[in-house]
Amino acid sequence: MSFSITDPSPRLTVDIVIFCLRKGELQTLLVKRGIEPFRDCWALPGGFVLYNESPDAAAQRELAEEAGIMHVYLEQLYTFGAPERDPRGHVVTVAYYALIPSADIYLQAGSDAIDAAWHNVQAPPPLAFDHAHILQYAVQRLRYKLEYTAAGFHLLPDEFTLSELQTAYEIVLNEKLDKRNFRRKLAESGVLVSTDRYRGGSEGRPALLYRYREDADPEVKARRLFP
Repeated sequence: MSFSITDPSPRLTVDIVIFCLRKGELQTLLVKRGIEPFRDCWALPGGFVLYNESPDAAAQRELAEEAGIMHVYLEQLYTFGAPERDPRGHVVTVAYYALIPSADIYLQAGSDAIDAAWHNVQAPPPLAFDHAHILQYAVQRLRYKLEYTAAGFHLLPDEFTLSELQTAYEIVLNEKLDKRNFRRKLAESGVLVSTDRYRGGSEGRPALLYRYREDADPEVKARRLFP
């Protein structure tokens, strides 16, 4: 979509930071732009909000169109509106972040993109617009959310082992957690339910599978895990 730089009215877009645990890293999905400005540069998935469309609906649409992603955890992050952030004119973007439990999804580039790929959030390529700032802000918000909500569970499959859960938290927080302390606090929080099923491993005995108890209070859970 294009518009005149002389038009004084701001335009509205959405940009989505899509997080996934992949290859032992916290990764985000980026698309390579096929149009100006920033042609051939990597950027966050997103686009203009259509007439008579809410930002939430636009974010859901862009997720489906640019990444084939639907029915995932999606939360509004922040609004970025510096007049100089887009060379085409004054464009205000409502940023979101999405959490998906697996990278086994069909990646597709949208109408204004020529490629889509996963990238480590710690070492992304140069990004278009102010998307590097948006990505950094989203990573900080995700780490903060992990400390007081159940957001981390959305990065895991429905059933997981305690080791997988701890590894997910360590990857996102970028720090090691004490195993005994982590599991003790999990037990005290009462947010996990045993499935009575096991996952076999290449070494040692099979690990018991758990699931998140949906009726558990997420804030109580997190405060107990991270006092």
